[in-house]
Amino acid sequence: MMGWIEPHLLALPVLVPMMFGAAMLLLGEQRMRAKVVLGFISVCLLLYCSLLILQRTAQGDTSVSVYLAANWPAQFGISLVADQLTSIMLVLTAFIAMAAFFYATAKWHRAGVHFHTLFQFQLMGLNGAFLTGDLFNLFVYFEILLAASYGLLLHGSGAERVKAGLHYIAVNLFGSLLFLIGVAMIYGVVGTLSMADIAARIATVDPQDRVMLEVGAAILGVAFLTKAGAWPLNFWLPASYGAASPPSAAIFSLMTKVGAYVILRLSLLFFGVEAGDSEGAFTQIILFIGLATLTFGTIGMLSSQTTERLAGFSVIVSTGTILSAIGFGDPEVTASALFYLVSSTLGIAAFYLLLELMERSKHFGSDLLAVSLEAFGLERSANSPEEDLSDTDPGVAIPAAMALLGLCFIACTVMLAGLPPLSSFLAKFSILTAVLNPVGLTENLGAPLPGTSWALLILIIVSGFTTVISFTRFGMRTFWTHEARQAPRMHIVELAPIIGLLVLSIVLTLQVSPVMQYFHAAAQALHQPTEYIQTVLSAQPVPRSGGQP
Repeated sequence: MMGWIEPHLLALPVLVPMMFGAAMLLLGEQRMRAKVVLGFISVCLLLYCSLLILQRTAQGDTSVSVYLAANWPAQFGISLVADQLTSIMLVLTAFIAMAAFFYATAKWHRAGVHFHTLFQFQLMGLNGAFLTGDLFNLFVYFEILLAASYGLLLHGSGAERVKAGLHYIAVNLFGSLLFLIGVAMIYGVVGTLSMADIAARIATVDPQDRVMLEVGAAILGVAFLTKAGAWPLNFWLPASYGAASPPSAAIFSLMTKVGAYVILRLSLLFFGVEAGDSEGAFTQIILFIGLATLTFGTIGMLSSQTTERLAGFSVIVSTGTILSAIGFGDPEVTASALFYLVSSTLGIAAFYLLLELMERSKHFGSDLLAVSLEAFGLERSANSPEEDLSDTDPGVAIPAAMALLGLCFIACTVMLAGLPPLSSFLAKFSILTAVLNPVGLTENLGAPLPGTSWALLILIIVSGFTTVISFTRFGMRTFWTHEARQAPRMHIVELAPIIGLLVLSIVLTLQVSPVMQYFHAAAQALHQPTEYIQTVLSAQPVPRSGGQP
């Protein structure tokens, strides 16, 4: 069986959720147990395939693998490409998908129709966006994951979800329009949609056409920055993600990383060392947008009056840190940013799952801060189980449940603030070390650091301090007030995924040396894309039985 799977391995992260999602459509909502079984098989297969792809890119003769889906050369047909960066994103998606799936099986999958089908199509779109080798199919997979996210955001109904969903849909439709315009302009100049082929042709573009190319890339970049949640295009994010159900919000934490992934991929592929006169065309812009996003997220965390908005601004802080690191254009900073991307995403996903369990111990109206909350015009959480699933069993009383939730909350705080000893601290420390010791200054140790380096240093420290303050405020409200609180009731499948995501951060901390070696290899390959370009363009169709491709 492995002999048959091996040649088609790159297609499986797309095909598996597509086939399982289609199969679930044939099952009625009364066949929920069958859907759960199919979903479990799907997420397990995705994790297995992702780990195999990771192993292939780490141990193969080349770090780039190509799959010609239509058996045409990459310049003319659909191609799937996997390198170290793709493998990182696929494995991260698989782990978070598994956690969100198990959490949803407690009860959230019964809050509306077609949850499991939408969940599978969401994974199909995410994996396809990470694997695709051409811009048109990148647009196709973006639309698949967005269409699925519309349904997942509205899953559970409620006025707040509908309101947030309408804003979310309008913003993303606008982003999709910009996406198409940017792709059309780039195609009009270079005459191809293959990302590797575009990268090979950019250096030879006529000077009079170069402006059109860069304008098209800028429009494309605006679409990606909108999807990444970058300032000033992120006004929709805290409310939209906060209104989603916990498992949907956890998987949504990956969607902003799709935007960051594409910006990192295309900025270094199209405007890297192979781009000729266009080299580094948008590096400074990405850097300043990242710093502005980090500043906005930090201020937003201090002003947050609900845990859902606090989580949303944590996503924005994560995006700002990643974009700022990308904008430095240094392989060492990029490698550290990849480590931070993985660590922060695990922490955010765990925190979104944790929020509902924390709310279960509260009696709304009896909190000492109820008057203050009413003054701010805040209502019951949009994803409160009392509002959405009041007729379902909330679970059982787990011994020392509040203590377990408190420990998980502290771990999430440590991860998102970048405090020792978890992996996010090592990631932030690595970013600051690389920023304070840039490659360009190693030959001249007396040269002053640029102002942007100091700005990022200050913002990372301040954002971490702000995170501690903001999370401590909500932690005290939840765990350390003297009001009588009911013992929270929960299912093991709700608590276990949260603990699992936090344990992954501990594993990253304990295995930091091999993990950082892999991230360094990924960053070097991104900054030197020659192997990527040559491997994709030289991939040959498989000959048929008659000897013809």
